[in-house]
Amino acid sequence: MDFGAADFYENGRRISGKYLEVSFPYSNKGYLQLFYGENMECLLEGLDSIFRHIGGVPDELWFDNTKTIVTKVIRGGKRRTTERFERFAQHYRIHAVFMNPGEGHEKGNVENKVGYHRRNFLVPIPQFQSLADFNQKLLYLCNRDAEREHYRHNETIQDRFVKDLKHCHKLPEIFFDLSGSRSVTTNNWGKFTLHNGMHEYSVSPKYANTGVHLKMTSSFIIVLDENLREIVRHRRLYGDTKQQSMDWFPYLRQLSIRPRALKYSGIYELMPPDMKQFIGGLSNAETGKVLKVLAELTDRTGFDSALYTVREALGYGAADAESLRNLYRRIYADVPELPPMSIDAQIPEVGQMQSNLGDYDACLMKGGVANA
Repeated sequence: MDFGAADFYENGRRISGKYLEVSFPYSNKGYLQLFYGENMECLLEGLDSIFRHIGGVPDELWFDNTKTIVTKVIRGGKRRTTERFERFAQHYRIHAVFMNPGEGHEKGNVENKVGYHRRNFLVPIPQFQSLADFNQKLLYLCNRDAEREHYRHNETIQDRFVKDLKHCHKLPEIFFDLSGSRSVTTNNWGKFTLHNGMHEYSVSPKYANTGVHLKMTSSFIIVLDENLREIVRHRRLYGDTKQQSMDWFPYLRQLSIRPRALKYSGIYELMPPDMKQFIGGLSNAETGKVLKVLAELTDRTGFDSALYTVREALGYGAADAESLRNLYRRIYADVPELPPMSIDAQIPEVGQMQSNLGDYDACLMKGGVANA
């Protein structure tokens, strides 16, 4: 197995990702799975997905000396691997073989497959709505690609892969938890960092300076309380630049209960300028109502829509909770578009009518006296 690099568009957002490649040299069949990055969760999820798709697990799997797995190269050809990988390999009964450092020819087949799949499945840059759905498509594209004739033998790749499968063993009956876990302590603002402080995630003001548990997948960071109940989940951040993922809903909901504490909590300074401008001149009572409405709107369609409503309200000079709610309805309400009304042929066409106020006066007369 090996990793390759490829860009893709998910929901219109361009992402520089990685893909896991697993190649079977005897048959020359290969499978790939696309991810946002390259870490232990990507590796384990990708292998598990491919194993389940083919319905078996190869007895032996060759790896390079990636830091994702190998913590130390020991003299004599041995490797010290991470505890999670050891548990994964034992659970799936995989014998892991590690190639010699700097000996690229030892993994020539999989490196060729990395390039072949990039050229055929990832160029031009793929565009899709869901990465999970696209990964399922990739597995079936690999199946279809195996119907071609082997480059050296007078039989198809799929025919030879049937023999590969005979040297695979059954999937384990018990599911292996592929997610990572760790505990962190939040700061004064109820936030924590990962990836050497480069990636910052929010939790809630309620959990400021508190220990929380994390469940990590290739796509999400899920924050759990002391009873392992979910507090909030974030899309996992990737890359070596400073980034933050802020979920405003827990903050707005908590502060709406205690609006007096808003400007002393440090959260006020984190708010976008337009939101601070809107809230700045309100009384404590109205601030609580506004924060409650903003929490509702954020929970319904996201923080960006709530912030856009605030900006629209500022443009109209509005400064109260009910105005926010009404503006939101006008902007985001899903009003169905009615089809054009068909007019029956028997209905006569009415031309321009001339109003006569005397006719109205006659209707208002009651017993000869105007009905006031």
